[in-house]
Amino acid sequence: MEVAERVKMNLVLVMACLANFSIVFAFAHIHGFGEQPLSRIAIHKAVVSLHSSASIRATPSLLGTKGEDTQWVTVDVDYPDPSADDWVGVFSPAKFNSSTCPPLNDPKEVVPYICSSPIKFKFMNYSNTHYIKTGKASLKFQLINQRADFSFALFSGGLLNPKVVAVSNFISFANPKVPLYPRLAQGKSWDEMTVTWTSGYDIYEATPFVEWGLKGKTQVQSPAGTLTFGRNSMCGSPARTVGWRDPGFIHTSFLKNLWPNSVYTYRIGHLLSNVSYIWSKKYSFKSSPYPGQDSLQRVIIFGDMGKAERDGSNEYNAYQPGSLNTTDQLIKDLENIDIVFHIGDITYANGYLSQWDQFTAQVEPIASTVPYMIASGNHERDWPNTGSFYGTTDSGGECGVLAQNMFFVPAENRANFWYATDYGMFRFCIADTEHDWREGTEQYKFIEHCLATVDRQKQPWLIFAAHRVLGYSSDFYYGLEGSFEEPMGRESLQKLWQKYKVDIAFYGHVHNYERTCPIYQNQCVNNEKTHYSGVVNGTIHVVAGGAGSHLSNFSQATPKWSLYRDYDFGFVKLTAFNHSSLLFEYKKSSDGKVYDYFTISRDYRDVLACVHDGCEATTLAT
Repeated sequence: MEVAERVKMNLVLVMACLANFSIVFAFAHIHGFGEQPLSRIAIHKAVVSLHSSASIRATPSLLGTKGEDTQWVTVDVDYPDPSADDWVGVFSPAKFNSSTCPPLNDPKEVVPYICSSPIKFKFMNYSNTHYIKTGKASLKFQLINQRADFSFALFSGGLLNPKVVAVSNFISFANPKVPLYPRLAQGKSWDEMTVTWTSGYDIYEATPFVEWGLKGKTQVQSPAGTLTFGRNSMCGSPARTVGWRDPGFIHTSFLKNLWPNSVYTYRIGHLLSNVSYIWSKKYSFKSSPYPGQDSLQRVIIFGDMGKAERDGSNEYNAYQPGSLNTTDQLIKDLENIDIVFHIGDITYANGYLSQWDQFTAQVEPIASTVPYMIASGNHERDWPNTGSFYGTTDSGGECGVLAQNMFFVPAENRANFWYATDYGMFRFCIADTEHDWREGTEQYKFIEHCLATVDRQKQPWLIFAAHRVLGYSSDFYYGLEGSFEEPMGRESLQKLWQKYKVDIAFYGHVHNYERTCPIYQNQCVNNEKTHYSGVVNGTIHVVAGGAGSHLSNFSQATPKWSLYRDYDFGFVKLTAFNHSSLLFEYKKSSDGKVYDYFTISRDYRDVLACVHDGCEATTLAT
């Protein structure tokens, strides 16, 4: 009896430890290992401690004199009392003292000296090892045009107790308001392309438009709508406090009645009140093929890329170490890409709004050339008591506002990020996992309608995509739960995937790559691994969340349905050669080479064929 009691007590302790570990790991998984680098700075605690012999100077003072929207800046520092935790912050707007702080609600509160975060930062000794001895160093920063001037501040006291030691001269771009960073997206019909961009021009200052037309032909002008939002649109901190930065004006123009598969040129314009024009540089895109058109069609899919800094700033905790590699591989192969899907966790700005400008600048070579379609993730939408399905603080107070304004999606209501879009032989059904998807909800009805209304004779390739893993993943956290899925993920949806014979379902959220067999109700329905032909018996589920952010561990146990797992950064490419042949490739971001692949070959009758839980009703009547 005594032994039995001891065994029982030990078992209880073990279970309690496992439960605590699961809770801790769940928290880490939901909120992500690592943190937004700017959140590490206790900027509200900053104090003024100007040193009479310290100096910091930025050159050149005028940027973009030849029309550049990005330029390198040299920051020279001289400080007679250097220490290892000294750092330089980049502020924009350049004036960042207490006079720029919003009014306080409580008169007893003390206004901080600085109430806005820098847009990026660097430690002095990171690339200047002699700084500690000499107090002299030069730093290189890459700045993008962000509609305001810039200044640099030297801080001592590290990130937790920052003291302003010296402030630099102000520098700026020649025209801070110039239209920049166009983002293409498919419109609500196949023959419509939308162009979204950011500028510093309100509609009272200038009229926005796009000049466009078939390459080499007469160009026409289409008007653009203009949106913006204020601090009060943010749901919480830091987006509403130290992370706030004026977003400028976001313009969207709708280019309609496009000829299929044709090359168009365009440029963004603003007509000023003095009847002069401000122009962007020229861009081009290829319009969407007609739905069902038999032509070569190439699609890129990934999630969780985030942004990174080419000048090395902000990267001391490796928040998105693979982001630039993925971006650069896509730019290198851009001639062989027709459309991109970034399925959630776009920038990881987490309430630091300056990072959205920097992300749109990073992907501009891609997004200005091919449609850049996004989905909503937890780092875009989630905030307590704001209607998100999850009550986490992962969005940093953005609560979806940045994502739904900075990028266009062809949704009926852009606050609800679910939508359908057609590209030639593909139908894409994009779900929003940050809103309830379960049976009986508005989103569930949308998903079924999207899957049910596709004509598979014309569009044989049916793709489902969402941010969180509603299907299958052997992620470590999911393994602890024993479900190998997002809780409540596939219970309602797997019957729809089976009934409508979805080819592939894609997910992000988990930062690795994994591919399943064709599967239904936890069982592989096909023993092949690299070539599938004939009847569609189940859906292949793919996690493609390793585009840039810190990687996620796999469960030690490998389920039978998991055919390929890769703990590395990468993305997926789909190539439809015709109505009967599809190539799937997983490429690593480090070298762009293919590390996993499969092909699908089938005829229309194979899509129509009866499968388990996917049969049309029949009658014996003649």
